[in-house]
Amino acid sequence: MSAPSPPQNSDPAPMHWALLAATLIALAASGWRPYDRLTWVLEVLPVLIAAPLLVATYRRYPLTTLLYLLIFAQALVLMLGGAYTYARVPAGFWVQELLHLSRNPYDKLGHFMQGLVPAMVAREILLRGAYVRAGKMTAFLCICVALAISALYELIEWWSALALGQGADEFLGTQGDPWDTQSDMLLALIGATVAMLTLTRLHDRQLATVARR
Repeated sequence: MSAPSPPQNSDPAPMHWALLAATLIALAASGWRPYDRLTWVLEVLPVLIAAPLLVATYRRYPLTTLLYLLIFAQALVLMLGGAYTYARVPAGFWVQELLHLSRNPYDKLGHFMQGLVPAMVAREILLRGAYVRAGKMTAFLCICVALAISALYELIEWWSALALGQGADEFLGTQGDPWDTQSDMLLALIGATVAMLTLTRLHDRQLATVARR
């Protein structure tokens, strides 16, 4: 009698669709009477663009479950910031009081995620496309991509300020910090570096699973 075949990996699709449903519910909740409607639109715009794109490409280019979870986490950060504006998120006030900070630091979490998640997206695309091999150079390139995206976002904030004037104040969320742009990019750098140091082994295992589908 032949040996039993090893069990197959469970289908991750139900989790993926559950994440999509949770994202839509959270999006609707965040858009229900936000503090400022224009700020909400500007903050959640990446979610409004990414969600349809991920759905449209799901069958021919599904991402790893790890990446879907990270994207979902970043979407929650964006939607909460959009609902309250980054300078008014209640959890940020709690951290501000706990650490005796001069400003609400919630936006720094957003920029940390802005480094962490794009770095992992870049890693998945680079490795699956066989543009590079896993290693130190891949990590360096992924960090560079994350920083480039962070810089682009800062330029978008600048353009918004020029176009909307005071209407962009809530979107910028500088809270009077003259070094806000630099600290935002530093947090993105830290996020991307943390991703490369902590998530690559798990990511490699999931990439191998995706390749076998």
